[in-house]
Amino acid sequence: MLRALVAYVAAVLVAYVLAAIAATQHVMARLADMGVEVTLGDRLGTTLHDLASMAPTFLPILAIAFAIALPVAAGVIRLAPRWRSLGYPLAGAVAVLAIHVTLNQLFDITPVAAARTTLGLVFQALCGAVGGWLFGAMTRRRQ
Repeated sequence: MLRALVAYVAAVLVAYVLAAIAATQHVMARLADMGVEVTLGDRLGTTLHDLASMAPTFLPILAIAFAIALPVAAGVIRLAPRWRSLGYPLAGAVAVLAIHVTLNQLFDITPVAAARTTLGLVFQALCGAVGGWLFGAMTRRRQ
């Protein structure tokens, strides 16, 4: 049980950090595309700022989404153990997609600006998949 809790916290934190970094860099790339000079210092400073400023809102939402998705995946994986390597990453990706789609449909908001584009949404889902993969790797029983 403790291993699952530690794995859950690690998965949420890794998915959050990756999603925040991906979102920041996506926005920085769009600024550069518009001709704005974006230095490495700008990228690093903005990334650190976004990691801190997105945490009070996006991190709890992500934690709730993972708290739903990972146990559902665990239930499915119990019935079909061969799906473990795909199941947890898929659960993480779907959790992140569900956040963006649900909030957009219900409240017409996008919590992460980068998710307004298809590429940005795909990267957000990939960050969730990495978190799901980490959870699966950390909860795998040692043989």
